This record gives sequence, structure tokens and C-alpha cells, in this order.
Amino acid sequence: MTSTFPISKTILTIADLKNRFALHPNADLEFFPEWCRDLPELTSSEIKVLDRLQQRFSIHRERGTISEGAVDKLLLSPLLDLVGFYEPDFSIQTEESVQYALEGDDEILRGRIDTLIIQDLFWVLVVEAKRTIMVSLAVPQALAYMMCNPNPTRPVYGMVSNGDEFIFLKVNAMPQPEYGSSKLYSLFFPLGNRDLHEVFRVLKQVKDLTATS
Repeated sequence: MTSTFPISKTILTIADLKNRFALHPNADLEFFPEWCRDLPELTSSEIKVLDRLQQRFSIHRERGTISEGAVDKLLLSPLLDLVGFYEPDFSIQTEESVQYALEGDDEILRGRIDTLIIQDLFWVLVVEAKRTIMVSLAVPQALAYMMCNPNPTRPVYGMVSNGDEFIFLKVNAMPQPEYGSSKLYSLFFPLGNRDLHEVFRVLKQVKDLTATS
């Protein structure tokens, strides 16, 4: 008999990813160079919008804890819109149900992705917005969702954020399940607005990759 388990309660650690998906980290920069190499430059208009977004978010944060929905409205959705992921070339799905059948274990893992951006069945970006103490706590869950990609021959990119912090992820399911991660970007202790600028440059890079894939 097949049993079904929620990803949010089943995949809580990196060890869970290894046990359930045989997913292992790949620290070689050549595996995931997209987050730090040959990043596109920002235009003056993009910089102006990014600075306004960061200033506005900082003011709201000073007033207290910001909910997951507010993080999306104030920061994540405007970033995705500015980079062009909301254009008709892409399909946008929110609260998308996904599942993964574990071979030989008679188990199915199910969950809901906050935001899924797809182009021709290529999962461009899986976005998870989590109001956790550390954004890294949401990484195992995001990676599990990325393993649910129905086209395992193509890489999947992900972004996890709690508003204050951002991490980018990449998963290759074949020939063996591997993942890589970027550094952690912080808006809570920014050097100017440099980290948000860098976050946006990575988003532009991921979007540009789809034009040549």
C-alpha cells in the first residue's frame, strides 16, 4: 500500500534529502557558476527601482515582523516582475501542487510550491518565501520541490528568501541527483544596496539562460 507524506513535514534536513532522494551537494564552482560568473550589468532604471524596493522593505521591517505574504508583495513579486518573469513568455503558477514517488519505498511525497515559473516545461525558478529565523532552514524543502521537476534532464534553479536573506539553488537530477548553492545574500546587514543588486543580477542571469536553452 502506498503512503503519502507532506514534503514540509518529511524533508527537514540535508540528511533527509540524501535518504529520500539520494541528492548530494556539489561544491565545485563549475557545477553552479551561474550565480557568480559573467553576471549581467544593471541599468540605471533597474538600480533606481531596486533601491526604492530595499528602502521601502526596510521601513516596513523596522515596524516589526513581516508576514510571508507581505514579503512576497513588498519584495519578491516586484523583483520577479522587474526581471521579466511575469511576461507572457513564462507560465506563472502559485501554490502549485507537486509530488515525487520514491522508488521501492511505496511512498509519495507531496507539497505546494509558493511560486513556480515555467517555460516550455522547463522549471526556470522555484521560489520559496519563508519567515524563518534563518533562510537556510527552508533550503531542504525547496530542494525537495525542485526534485519534483517532471523533466529531469534539464537543470532547475531555485530561490529561497525570508526577505532579509536570499539563497539561490541549482539541481541536476541526472545522471545523478546533485545540487549547488550560492552564497547567502543579506539585506539585513547590507553594504549599501549591493546585495539586492547582486540578487537581481543572478535573477537576470537565470532568465537570460532560458533564452539560449
